[in-house]
Amino acid sequence: MKVTKVEIFKHWVQWRNWVLVRVSTDEGLYGWGEASIPGSVESVEAAIHSLADLYLIGKDPAGVEAHWHGMHHAWRWKGGPILLTAIAALEGALWDIEGKRLGVPVYRLLGGPIRDRVRIYASHWIYHAETLDDVAANAKEAVTRGFNAFKWSPFPRNKYRGDEARVIAEGRERMAVAREAVGPNVDIMIEAGEGFTPRSALRAAKAIEEFDPFWFEEPISRENSKALAELKHQFPIPIATGENLLTRWEFREMLELSAADVIQPDLVHAGGITEVRKIASLADTYYIPVAPHNSGGPIATLMSLHLMATIPNFLILEQMEEEREIRAAASTVPLEFEDGYFKLPTGPGWGTDVNLDALADYPYKRHPASGRMVPPYYA
Repeated sequence: MKVTKVEIFKHWVQWRNWVLVRVSTDEGLYGWGEASIPGSVESVEAAIHSLADLYLIGKDPAGVEAHWHGMHHAWRWKGGPILLTAIAALEGALWDIEGKRLGVPVYRLLGGPIRDRVRIYASHWIYHAETLDDVAANAKEAVTRGFNAFKWSPFPRNKYRGDEARVIAEGRERMAVAREAVGPNVDIMIEAGEGFTPRSALRAAKAIEEFDPFWFEEPISRENSKALAELKHQFPIPIATGENLLTRWEFREMLELSAADVIQPDLVHAGGITEVRKIASLADTYYIPVAPHNSGGPIATLMSLHLMATIPNFLILEQMEEEREIRAAASTVPLEFEDGYFKLPTGPGWGTDVNLDALADYPYKRHPASGRMVPPYYA
């Protein structure tokens, strides 16, 4: 069996493009990967075609680990989000092909599942709440939808930039309302998006500590692990971070410094299953759980789901809940959701095919040069 073709399908969904990659073989088998990235779509697309031409076309798709290293060394300059996103998409498709060839789900190729379902949380939740009544109603809606965890920010950066006292006071009030609405048995994650300084992050955390947040995500910018470690040792809430870190080498310093309580590698950007599996294993030696960042489309979710089924230190998986309907429509076999969990798919490979017809009304478009490429929550 040889790889014969690599195709890319781009579809604008809400706030960014889903970039789906199909790798085909001369025996009719094909696999799906994903390279969705906020902005930089054209660069990733060029990188995928470059890796296909320089390395992958003509090779037997078996042996994903070897292909990962082959693609990682195909360019003179290794690493970086563009190359690693391209590698993740292609190696994801290779995992899918291998699962289909052997007639087993990908998680069987990774040693078999530790769990038969994966806990998820509703992400970027309550971003459209204008009033305290809206906060309460939206928090309750997460529970109504079957979730026992959701992530939001009680601190609306888009309204009160520079007015720290007001932001924190309002955040405390909003968090109190959210906790009251859902009770003590729902986990509430706090999204900060690197929006604070160490001093203001500590002040904000102390203001909402009594409402028992599950974690406080990205309180400060990711570049300085030492500063984050110093903050963590004063912080009253567990710190989660890592969605913008790439490869085990970038996570190593954070783990050695004990700078986070939860790490959040993104499989699409951190090199795919092959690399994130190593990151998770490294984190396990420090007793740190893994809660993958997951803001992509249907294949990105499946990549995370299959890997997280097999690692001992998995915690919880992100789900862009307001996109669940279109993700399901774009999958020939949608994931089954029950009581805050996704059940593991049972079909070979990822357990689904991509329904491109369902994405026909979501054509690719370039994001305007002005404005940040972020979810509507941050707009």
